[in-house]
Amino acid sequence: MNESVDASASLRARTTELRDEIARAFVGQQDVVDGVILALLAGGHVLLEGVPGLGKTLLVKALAATFGGRFSRIQFTPDLMPSDVSGHAVYNPKTETFRIRRGPVFANLLLADEINRAPAKTQAALLEVMQENQVTIEGQSAPVAPPFMTVATQNPVEHEGTYPLPEAQLDRFLLKVLIDYPSHADEVAVVSTVTGGRVGDTLDIGAVRTVMQPADVIAAQTLVARTRMDESVIDYAVRIVRETREASGIRMGAGPRGSIALIRAARASAVLEDRDFVTPDDVKRVTLPALRHRIALAPELEIEAYRPDDILSELLEGVSAPRR
Repeated sequence: MNESVDASASLRARTTELRDEIARAFVGQQDVVDGVILALLAGGHVLLEGVPGLGKTLLVKALAATFGGRFSRIQFTPDLMPSDVSGHAVYNPKTETFRIRRGPVFANLLLADEINRAPAKTQAALLEVMQENQVTIEGQSAPVAPPFMTVATQNPVEHEGTYPLPEAQLDRFLLKVLIDYPSHADEVAVVSTVTGGRVGDTLDIGAVRTVMQPADVIAAQTLVARTRMDESVIDYAVRIVRETREASGIRMGAGPRGSIALIRAARASAVLEDRDFVTPDDVKRVTLPALRHRIALAPELEIEAYRPDDILSELLEGVSAPRR
């Protein structure tokens, strides 16, 4: 029993080390870093949204370096085909047989860069693997080795030549994390590092150490899934989600998958904070990233430039949290 407790404590401690290692390459934006780590620990996928040049790709590369898994990147473009993502069959004239060539989706950490640059049929190539951790090529299903996580990036400002993700695809992402401009001090640190005796503007991840192996990530995900969560806290999370279906100003609320995402992310938040139980504060912490992409605002609020975060923040104030 003591060995099990010690192993769990050691594993929770190592998950917090991910923050420190990522910080060696990605400066500041702690909420963004935590959001990506939470998705990894919960075994989910994350949509990372921000204008160009904020280090979205750097963050994902740094994360990949921390756990020693196989990393793959796909640059989504309008001419990208579904087979470029999942793979395709190649004919061998010598043997007169077809051989399956696996695509870049067969990785532990997949970066789908600028996912809204590709048309819907190419975006849909990720639906199966994100939901079922397998890929079907020419009628043959092949599993993707765990752990598997997709981090997709998109630019919210540029609309020309883009294809908005449909609701079914958005719902596959456990979290939607927004990345904003860095603070003055963080930007000074970044500029000083990049321009200090280096040629070009490439950001280095060489200082990032590997602190976990894929097997450790799987063990951490199991630990998250078993983290204690009182029935009253589960009820609190469900009440928050159900409120999105009844609140004025929201024309489409979150479905049951939103409740599931909220609970999974809250458990990951507890582990990241080195606790073996979930509190209502964990639920509050992950409500915005877990639900902001699962609701749709009424047209009149969109005209007035309201954001999902504005409505969700107001909604949270009106849902009573359980007392400890």
